[in-house]
Amino acid sequence: MKKIILFLFCVSALNLSSQIISSSKWTDLFSYNNVLSIREDNGKLIAATENGIFYYTLQSGELKKLSKANGLHEVKISAFDYNPETKIGLVGYKNGSMDVITPEGITYVVDIPIATGYSGDKKINHISINGNLAVISVGYGVSIFKLDKKEFAETCFFPSGVREAIITKDKIVYATTSQGLKSKGTEEKDFPIYDKWKTITGGNLTQISNGNLIAYATLTQVYYGTGTAFTPITQSFSSIQDVLVTAQNIIVTDSHKVYIYDLSGNIIKTYEANENLNTAFLSNSKLYKGSKLSGILNEEGDKIKPDGPYNNTSYKINIQGEQIVISTGGRDAYNSPTYRNLGYYHFDGSTWNYPDFFKNFSGPLNVLDVVINPVKPDEIFFVNQTFVDNNMGIYRMKNNEFVKNYETVGTLYNRIGGLTFDENNQLFVSRAKDDVLIGFYLYNASADAFSSINVVSGTSVQKPLANSGILYIPAPRTNGGLLMYDYKNTATTLSDDRFKILKKNNNLPTERVVSVALDKNGDVWIGTQGGLRILQNPSAAIDEDNPQADPIIIEENGVGEELFRDSHVLQIEVDQGNQKWVSIDDGGVFYLSSNGEQTLKQFTRANSPLPTNSVTDIKVDSKTGKVYFVTLDGVVVYQGDVLEVTENFGDVLVYPNPVIYAQYKGNVRIRGLAAKTNIRITDAAGNLVHQAIARGGSYEWNLANNRGVRVASGIYFVLMTNEDGTDTSTAKIAVVN
Repeated sequence: MKKIILFLFCVSALNLSSQIISSSKWTDLFSYNNVLSIREDNGKLIAATENGIFYYTLQSGELKKLSKANGLHEVKISAFDYNPETKIGLVGYKNGSMDVITPEGITYVVDIPIATGYSGDKKINHISINGNLAVISVGYGVSIFKLDKKEFAETCFFPSGVREAIITKDKIVYATTSQGLKSKGTEEKDFPIYDKWKTITGGNLTQISNGNLIAYATLTQVYYGTGTAFTPITQSFSSIQDVLVTAQNIIVTDSHKVYIYDLSGNIIKTYEANENLNTAFLSNSKLYKGSKLSGILNEEGDKIKPDGPYNNTSYKINIQGEQIVISTGGRDAYNSPTYRNLGYYHFDGSTWNYPDFFKNFSGPLNVLDVVINPVKPDEIFFVNQTFVDNNMGIYRMKNNEFVKNYETVGTLYNRIGGLTFDENNQLFVSRAKDDVLIGFYLYNASADAFSSINVVSGTSVQKPLANSGILYIPAPRTNGGLLMYDYKNTATTLSDDRFKILKKNNNLPTERVVSVALDKNGDVWIGTQGGLRILQNPSAAIDEDNPQADPIIIEENGVGEELFRDSHVLQIEVDQGNQKWVSIDDGGVFYLSSNGEQTLKQFTRANSPLPTNSVTDIKVDSKTGKVYFVTLDGVVVYQGDVLEVTENFGDVLVYPNPVIYAQYKGNVRIRGLAAKTNIRITDAAGNLVHQAIARGGSYEWNLANNRGVRVASGIYFVLMTNEDGTDTSTAKIAVVN
């Protein structure tokens, strides 16, 4: 059963049969800049964007948002409509699914009719609601959807697909196609037969809307009429993005300008936006423009939107205190640059920023990694991996303004992978020189310059890790491996340095190493394109002739199996309790016990707000316990239970408390524990009902006693001591069955 967060104006809950997608433990860091559609209900503007919906109360200025983190079931919204009379909204997605939003809850619809053998794009192009019916436009044609029953009625398959369609009060559908305007009554028996549809007019048509009349458009021309005869608006447009018919107006959104006409086609007003637009809407005679990059723009030019990153495309994340910075680059299967031309997004502790430097950047942008200087929080370094001289290299920013570009020439190949600061604030940048040698750049802050150190043969590098005087550089291509470089905490002195590169002869499943993490025991966790390995005591292993990395063996049906065998491990992150978060390409995220032998949680796009099953980066904020999951379709945040863990107790919290069975049927969580905690739970009479040893700063009790039976209603006492008995803590739990 699933608790659904309600949409818009009534925030309550409804149980529906579905997997648990969202909960109070999840939030999103999505961009709400790209507004696709605007509707209104009772003084609230409703805006659909790429990854979510937000609504804006006109009188108070209040903003609220709805996304996969708190109710929706998908990301990549492609169509939206809302009926203020019935309070029902429909959200269409690029993958062809829909969410039906009512005052009672949100229902996920996946059974949209598809023609037998249809292999084309399933993206929902357009949704139009009229009364209890909605017409859904897709690449294969149109479908009629009954809102009250949440089920499909008739479907007609069009040879060239349908761009947009509307349904009138008389239940007639009008559809714009590349071959003209088509119409058909929904109650006609031959509705599903394409050849029986009437052609109103020819042409390559795009948008359509209806109210007291119908208006449709080509790329440059708008026509309006009653449904049988249409008149052109005399204005010629450059690139029509949207047409909207209201009770009194026809609103035409051109590429960056809005035109408002009366229902006789007479121009009333025009508005220049000076930026690219998707749509526009009139409310109380005031115009609101849906932009591609700035949310909703009112007539005064104010930007109305929830605060968030500039764009949803994300790759790597860095957190320093309250600051967050997200890179947007990437590499393809051959480790060649993926030019997304975005740069980075920066949260300064109060507001998300997108530097003008990137908006005006000349040349390709492939920002693979970005870090905040731990001792100079106004200073940010990023790497731009391109094959263009004087464009590639390492960049330094201050207060999000450009300062300097380093190592800008690479004679085509200067593959810079990522950046890391060690405990002494020494900055390292992984690099591969001329597709022959791998090594790193070392930053000299006093000279404001980088020096280059080549170490061993190789062709490509990933983001490095530096800890306890050892630099770890994953190399993800053939003839790669994991470079371990011991600089003995004296990075500028090279004479005593030593290194080892781990390859298949060191028991790696493949030499394509993608990620690396160091856990609380000092063991190195190595993620490769073929599985996971652990290397104990890396400092000693550097001196060994043939050190061996170990797989994790788990038991499946009485048979030992290698954990993540043949899987592409994208990222590994260690929390304060020494548990591991591991992301698998197209496999979601696994939360593992400290030794990796037990899976504590698994998140996928099917059971969580993850936008995709490929998580490119994970970061745990030890101060708050929040876990940041980065994907190419946006960032979501999970409120974990493990904060900073020491030998003593922190602020112990038991939740939920009281535990009322009618409202909650899960485990009771205890956090703020010591690294190793002895737990004894007794009833009010002092009888022991449960005992355990908790490691990692948190514990979950399933409310069962020592015999495996749920405890009776009452008050229970939690008695806790740390490993050596020098610190204690107590708590009470109220249970109501």
